[in-house]
Amino acid sequence: QVQLVESGGGLVQPGGSLRLSCAASGIIFSVNAMGWYRQAPGKQRELVASITSGSGGIRNYVDSVKGRFTISRDNAKSTVYLQMNSLKPEDTAVYYCNTPWALFSWGQGTQVTVSS
Repeated sequence: QVQLVESGGGLVQPGGSLRLSCAASGIIFSVNAMGWYRQAPGKQRELVASITSGSGGIRNYVDSVKGRFTISRDNAKSTVYLQMNSLKPEDTAVYYCNTPWALFSWGQGTQVTVSS
């Protein structure tokens, strides 16, 4: 049974940083490309960052987070990370991980709130 467990969210002031983690189980993690999604209230879920399988040599970002967010992975821990810097109020959303094709059931997500 595949399980994705996100953590690391919270309340942060504009300009602050957070590091999200997503621990995967029930899959051969290293062979899967992974991504981070977010869903703001009243909006569709969007893929904001992705990383290729294996060593993760190719990373892609949506324009709105380029230069501020960094995705990485630790295959030994079956975990994908999202380092978020220079956070803006418009980054407020529930953040989820999954493959870039959303192959697996969604986890519970982790809430990120950027507000002063």
